[in-house]
Amino acid sequence: QLVSSAEAAIDYVVGRGIVARDRIAIGGHSYGAFMTANLLAHAPNLFCCGIARSGAYNRTLTPFGFQAEERTLWQATGVYVEMSPYMCADKIKAPLLLVHGDKDNNPGTFPMQSERLYQALKGHGKVARLVILPFEEHGYRARESVMHTMAEMTLWLQKHCGQGFVSHEGGRETQEITT
Repeated sequence: QLVSSAEAAIDYVVGRGIVARDRIAIGGHSYGAFMTANLLAHAPNLFCCGIARSGAYNRTLTPFGFQAEERTLWQATGVYVEMSPYMCADKIKAPLLLVHGDKDNNPGTFPMQSERLYQALKGHGKVARLVILPFEEHGYRARESVMHTMAEMTLWLQKHCGQGFVSHEGGRETQEITT
């Protein structure tokens, strides 16, 4: 259902002439990061790149449930493995930027989640970048960290979405061109 919903949304915006199919990126924070990695793994040709911030990518590391799953890892091993983008790292084709606070103590999203996914991607020869933000928890608060994250994401999108990447800052459209 996740993949078919993403495909339908992309078909809609492409069909309306809003965006070019080969220049669509995906990103998210926390559960959105988990969904980003899952879409990149299960729909490897749908997005030009991804950005995942502070996510949980290996559900076997959250053995006592996650989201709506109340069964434990030992009761539903297949579900935990199937829901883990970490287990599908070899299928991810699009470049992936991972950002994580080094003091993230949110249950299930410890920094190890991003570190291990990054290692799996690099081990399979994939394009990935890992940014660890010092002294940050699950949500980034320091101005320096927020600005660093914004700069990393902007550069990532410019590099992997192609020339003329358009960002929307503060409600006004700005054109950013790389040379």
